[in-house]
Amino acid sequence: MSIYSEAQAKAILDKVIKLSKADECTATLEGSVAGNIRYALNSVSTSGIVSNCELAVQVAFGKKVGTATINEFDDAALARVVKRAEDLARLAPDNPEFMPAIGKQDYPATPTYVAATAGITPEYRAQVAADSIVPSKAGKLVAAGFFSDAVRFSALANSKGNFGYQQSTNVDFTCTVRTEDARGSGWVARNVADVGQFNAKSEIQTAIAKAQQSVDAKALEPGKYTVILEPAASAGLISFMMQGFDARSADEGRSFLTKKGGGNRLGEKLFDDKVTLFSDPAHPGAAVLPWDNDGLKREKQAIITNGKVDSLQYSRYWAKAKNTRAIGQPGNLIMVGGSKSTMDLVKSTKKGILVTRTWYIRSVDPQTVLLTGLTRDGTFYIENGEIKYPIKNFRWNESPVIMLNNVDELGKPERVGDDESPFIMLVPPMKIREFTFTSLSDAV
Repeated sequence: MSIYSEAQAKAILDKVIKLSKADECTATLEGSVAGNIRYALNSVSTSGIVSNCELAVQVAFGKKVGTATINEFDDAALARVVKRAEDLARLAPDNPEFMPAIGKQDYPATPTYVAATAGITPEYRAQVAADSIVPSKAGKLVAAGFFSDAVRFSALANSKGNFGYQQSTNVDFTCTVRTEDARGSGWVARNVADVGQFNAKSEIQTAIAKAQQSVDAKALEPGKYTVILEPAASAGLISFMMQGFDARSADEGRSFLTKKGGGNRLGEKLFDDKVTLFSDPAHPGAAVLPWDNDGLKREKQAIITNGKVDSLQYSRYWAKAKNTRAIGQPGNLIMVGGSKSTMDLVKSTKKGILVTRTWYIRSVDPQTVLLTGLTRDGTFYIENGEIKYPIKNFRWNESPVIMLNNVDELGKPERVGDDESPFIMLVPPMKIREFTFTSLSDAV
């Protein structure tokens, strides 16, 4: 059994807190039932269901901290894990940045759970694979994809009386479709909390069309171009940029938000007027748990407003050092956009490049957020508002800070989420001028 009710989870956590003889104790209990199906070369290769639950116990004697985990929950097992954490704490050196357990928090429930998603069956997963494979085979194409779904619960408690419990659901789908000769490639991805918002039959048509249209790609000279970035293409760059919003990194000179001579650039206008970014744990379509990894309550928070930096992210330790209030670290990022689709942005472009997605993104210079990566799975030349022909992929070198200063237009935000990002994101397609492509890539 991996999904415990609130009462069951609280009973386990209460036992743990009571068993501890340390100065303070914090315990988290998390469980999930996750299903998946994987297919390649137009055939299902693996499928399964993984059920797991784990308890983590952290205790402190003064500033000495110990942590232990276990996935058994009878009374003897709970006593063992508490003792192990306390033994480790007694052996540990003092933590000079120790912060005591948080006080009691008020966690307003956020809409993270959808019963239909929790009820997904193996038959449903098999149908998703069939809905991807059948039309691909009919078009003499080859599909490879992965569909996963999960229902989870998260619970936390500590010796200061804090307690929280909530369930969540998630669906993640990616599929790459290629021509039989591997000269054309298309890709589609969807991430939702509500499976009712997902339709594999329609989603796969995006990957099929791009695979068919990307054959016989022409080489275009590297340089600076106007680009239309689909949401998946820009999300990775923005996620990297958010690392620079850590207040301590900025204050200590390790961020693009470091001010020359010391301090940070909070309150400065660093982006185009069109750029507004915020976090809200209860935002429709991108809801997340109402607490962060430390158990701090998340709040709606302006991050960038009309180009101005409105807030930085403070750890509890750094907030105390700087005499400011710490709030929960964001679990989502919502970027304000307009109402236009990606193709609407294409229609208003005289000359440019449509980028389906960026991948293999790596940092070049953290202090300017200069990144490098590649385009992939459908890159096209635009002329007079139309997609004229496919082009070979590029390596690009660009900073999202510069990118968000070169915004011509933003479209309608779409949800983007994957295992590599700490955020659920709502990101619009973007028309960006002077995006830097540095070399060609022969990969499709």
